[in-house]
Amino acid sequence: MTRALTVSTERWPLERPFTISRGTKSEAAVVVIEIEDHGARGRGECVPYPRYGESTATVTQQIKALSAAIAGGRHAEALQSALPAGAARNAVDCALWDLEAKQRGRRAWDLAGLAPPPPAVTAETIGLDTPAEMAAAARALADRPLLKIKLGADDVVERVRAVREAAPAARLVVDANEGWTAALLQRSCDALAELGVEMIEQPLPAGEDGALAGLSLPIALCADESCHTAADLPALADRYRMVNIKLDKTGGLTEALRLADTARDAGFAIMVGCMVGTSLAMAPATLLAADAQVVDLDGPLWLAKDREPPLRFDNGTIHPPEPALWG
Repeated sequence: MTRALTVSTERWPLERPFTISRGTKSEAAVVVIEIEDHGARGRGECVPYPRYGESTATVTQQIKALSAAIAGGRHAEALQSALPAGAARNAVDCALWDLEAKQRGRRAWDLAGLAPPPPAVTAETIGLDTPAEMAAAARALADRPLLKIKLGADDVVERVRAVREAAPAARLVVDANEGWTAALLQRSCDALAELGVEMIEQPLPAGEDGALAGLSLPIALCADESCHTAADLPALADRYRMVNIKLDKTGGLTEALRLADTARDAGFAIMVGCMVGTSLAMAPATLLAADAQVVDLDGPLWLAKDREPPLRFDNGTIHPPEPALWG
């Protein structure tokens, strides 16, 4: 069996700058892989993340180094040991799922033994800015059911209060992106709970979150940078109540499904998250949305223009992909 493999880098300008505690970005740099086999074409998109030592160049190199195995017809499950968990394996894995779905004339969720994913409420993100600017952004999204607030280490409660006043009916979750200390977390938690914050995502740096063990807090904590694959779960049990599953961390849908099953069995709640990318990157993650307590797949909404055909978003609801997009 011989398949044609194409790897390309794409840059998608953002409609507005996206700021988190680690910095600001103005475009989404993604790597897209296409695998063609006898007229059927599978696609996958990944977002290389500098936080994990990735770039479009290194991810492209990883994928091309595996081109012979991909062209030779290896299945997604067989490729799990050929690449480490990360963006490169995600693109390959999702392209192989898409290819199999196209070849067999079935949807990817059917191949995975899942029910068709229903539309799901997705968070829409308020980037880190001044309290006044964050309030303005929240006001524009005040009718959305779920907002995610990016925070740094300064004016934590003030920023959340500004968002809450601008969007009084929305559910709120916050994301510190590893930017807090344990002292700041404990100092802020009661006030954030009073403002209706339901969850705090990755407050401490990965590797330093042992300080969370045994803390009694009024808000659930969610592991993001501390949780990549199912192998990470045992160390998190006394620190977090939820884990954020992102395909660019797990290395694709195959491991993401395994992580979700293992996490639920271990008593963790599930969040499904994303990097900032196009609808092609989000589409496979919609298969995990039905059983997730928090869905955060708004990456395409930050783009000045999405790819065609895009995922459909309706006032805070994300719909599963059409076959022409993925799966």
